[in-house]
This record gives sequence, C-alpha cells and structure tokens, in this order.
Amino acid sequence: MPPELSNYIVQYGYIGIFSLVFLQEIGVPNLISNEVVLLFSGYLTSVQTLDLITVLITVIAADTLGTFLLYTLFFYFGPLVLEKWPRLIPTSRLAYITTRVSKHNCWRIYICRLIPFVRGYTSVAAGLLRTPPSIFLPAVLLSALTWSGVYVIAGRLLGYKYVDAISKLATGRVVVAGFALLIIITFLWPYIHHRFKTKRAHTL
Repeated sequence: MPPELSNYIVQYGYIGIFSLVFLQEIGVPNLISNEVVLLFSGYLTSVQTLDLITVLITVIAADTLGTFLLYTLFFYFGPLVLEKWPRLIPTSRLAYITTRVSKHNCWRIYICRLIPFVRGYTSVAAGLLRTPPSIFLPAVLLSALTWSGVYVIAGRLLGYKYVDAISKLATGRVVVAGFALLIIITFLWPYIHHRFKTKRAHTL
C-alpha cells in the first residue's frame, strides 16, 4: 500500500476508511483496491489503533450505501447515462451480468456481488433491469457483511502478516474468479447439454 494512503487511513481513521470504500463502490477508481483497504483496516484493529466493531460497521455501511447509490443512479437514469457515456461500462461484461440477475433473484445478486471484477457491474445491471429495492438491498447488505466483514476480520487475524497477504492478493483474485467461473459452468452444464441434445435431435 502506498504510504500516502496508509497515512491517510491512520490520520482520518473511520472517515478515511469510509470514504475510500464508498468511492470505489460508486465506481470511482482508487489507487488501491478495496480489498487492500479492508485488510489494512483489519490490521489496524489488531494493533489497537482502531476498534474492530466500529471498523466493521464503517466498511459495511460504506459498501452498502455506495452500492445502493450506484444501483439507484442506473435504476432511474441508466439508459440516459449509457447513451451519454457509451464507453463507461464494457458492453460485453454488462450483458453477461444482466443475464445473471435478470430474474430478480436475491441469491443471484448476492453471489455476483462476491465475484471479483463482477461486483460493481452487478449494481449497474440490477439498476438497469429495475430490480425491486426489496430484493436488491437485502442481497447487497448480506454481501457487504460477507465481503467487507471477512476481509476486515482476515486483516485482524493476520496482524503483521497482512503485508504478505496483500502481495498475494492479485493472484488470489484470479484464483477466486476462476473458481467462480467453474461453479457457474458446473451449474449451467446440464442445461447446455440438454439444449445441445435437443437441437441435434431436431437436425437428424
């Protein structure tokens, strides 16, 4: 982590953590990923610089509010935003996420929010599809508890070893993404196989 950002978090404490997590959740890119911020925040609780419960409340609130704000923006102004800034979001990735959450299923949204590189697009897709807030908000709150909470607790448990964890984080994200893709393929394979057999039977 750049010294400037670590000093910023140490200096401003909970407000600094909230601002970094919140900004990234609404789509503003940070110099470092939220995972690093969360791990470092957890580490600060292990050295008694910050309080664990307050940090957890801070990151979960920032994650939930930032995600819900992005979802709300696209819920009401999605087509206008995409028309004005067509290159803002990769069309292929958005189309993929849209198919995953098109049935307005709480658990599908929750799972997508736990997949690296897909989390942010889930809020955009749910907003464009006008997923009811009563479905989206519980999924987002649960994902914030899972994602942000686990990283903070991991940072606390790792203590001084969090530096090694951060150095391996990029590799870990690729592994997690690959594992998630494998799960998706496993669930979709029976459907794909059935469609292939049906299509082949019709051509014979």
